[in-house]
Amino acid sequence: MSEPRLCGLRWVGLAVRRGRATDLRFPDLELSPGEQAVVCGPSGSGKTTLLAALAGLLPFDAQQASVHGHDLVALQHYGAAAFDAFRARYIGLVPQQPLLLGAITVLENLLIAQRLAGVATDVDRARAQLDELGLQGLHARKPAALSRGQQQRVALARALINRPLILLADEPTANLDDALAEQVIALLQRQASRHEANLLVTSHDARVMAAFPRRVQLA
Repeated sequence: MSEPRLCGLRWVGLAVRRGRATDLRFPDLELSPGEQAVVCGPSGSGKTTLLAALAGLLPFDAQQASVHGHDLVALQHYGAAAFDAFRARYIGLVPQQPLLLGAITVLENLLIAQRLAGVATDVDRARAQLDELGLQGLHARKPAALSRGQQQRVALARALINRPLILLADEPTANLDDALAEQVIALLQRQASRHEANLLVTSHDARVMAAFPRRVQLA
C-alpha cells in the first residue's frame, strides 16, 4: 500500500465574512509541498483578505484548511494566541508594506522574529540570511536608512528566518519598475524553493502572473 501523499497547502470551502451579510468565498486549492502559485484578480476581489485569513489575521470559515498537515480550522478555535504562535513559527508573511520595526536595526528585526517564534536566537543565521539576499554591510542600519527595495529584502529575510512551511507575499511588485519587479519575483521563487516552502503570491500584475504556471483566479 502506498503512503498517503503529504499536502503542503489545502483549503476547501474557505470563506471570510465581509460586512454583516456578505461572504468572500474562495476557490478550493491544493498545493503539494514546495509548490508555488499566484492568486490573481482585480482590486477588491479579496486577494489580501485571503492571505490574512491563511495567516490567522482574520477569522474564516472552511470545511478544511491545512498547512503541511496542521489543521488551521482547529487551530483557529484555540484562540488568537495559538494562531499567533503558529504563524510566528511556520508562516512567513511578506506584506505589501515592509512593516519593519523602525527603532531597531535590520539585524535586530530578524532576531526579534526568532524570539517571537520561540526559537533560539541565532545571530550567525540571521546575518547569513541577510547576506544571502544581498544586504551585506547593512545589518546595523535602521530601516529608514534603506531604500524601498532593500526594505523589501529585509522583510523577506524576516519572513524566511524561521524556515517557514509556507511563504505568503501580498502584491510584492506594487509600484516597482520592470527590472525590480522581475528581481523580486525571482528572489521569492528562489528562496521558497531553497527552503522547500510553499509560495503563495497575490497580484493583479501581468508580470507576476507570467512567472507562475499555477494560478488561482478570483472574480
